[in-house]
Amino acid sequence: MFSVFIREFLLPLLFFPFLRSLLRGVFSRFRSPLSRPGNSATPPPLHTGGVLHKDPVCGVYIPSETAIAQTFGGQTVYFCSPKCRDQYRASQ
Repeated sequence: MFSVFIREFLLPLLFFPFLRSLLRGVFSRFRSPLSRPGNSATPPPLHTGGVLHKDPVCGVYIPSETAIAQTFGGQTVYFCSPKCRDQYRASQ
C-alpha cells in the first residue's frame, strides 16, 4: 500500500520539478538578458540636443555637456574618457 503511494504519487511529484529545473537551465541561454528576472538593465539615454564633438582618439561622438575638454595649442579638443585624453596628450 505504501509502496504504491510512493510509486504513483510521490515519485511523479518529485520528478516534475526536477525536469522543469533542468529544462529551464538548458533553455535559459536562449533568452535575451533583458527578459531574465531581476535584470532591470535599460538602454542608455539618447542624446536629444546640444553640440556633439568627435573624440580624435577613438572616433566616438560626445555631447559637450559630458565630454572631457582639454586645450592644446589654443584649440579645445573633446574626449570621451581620461584614457583617450591621456593617449592624445602622449602623442602630442
